[in-house]
Amino acid sequence: MGETLLDVKALRCPLPVLRANRALRAMEPGSRLRVLATDRAAIGDFEAFCRETGHRLISFDEEEGVLCFVIQRRVEPSSAP
Repeated sequence: MGETLLDVKALRCPLPVLRANRALRAMEPGSRLRVLATDRAAIGDFEAFCRETGHRLISFDEEEGVLCFVIQRRVEPSSAP
């Protein structure tokens, strides 16, 4: 499991979350997505997105106006009986 970088700096709400959702769907369960954003609305958006989708917001940090979110893709439940 690796980590993928998604740079959505300068994109405004709701585009950072929509792009992250698209990226997460293409990733393996349990892998991580690092998202770089500059829209402050992304803070609440990513918290709500992870809460509603089951992905895990591992960390959030801000450095020099760039927001960095690390999200772990949810592990799908087993379909075995």
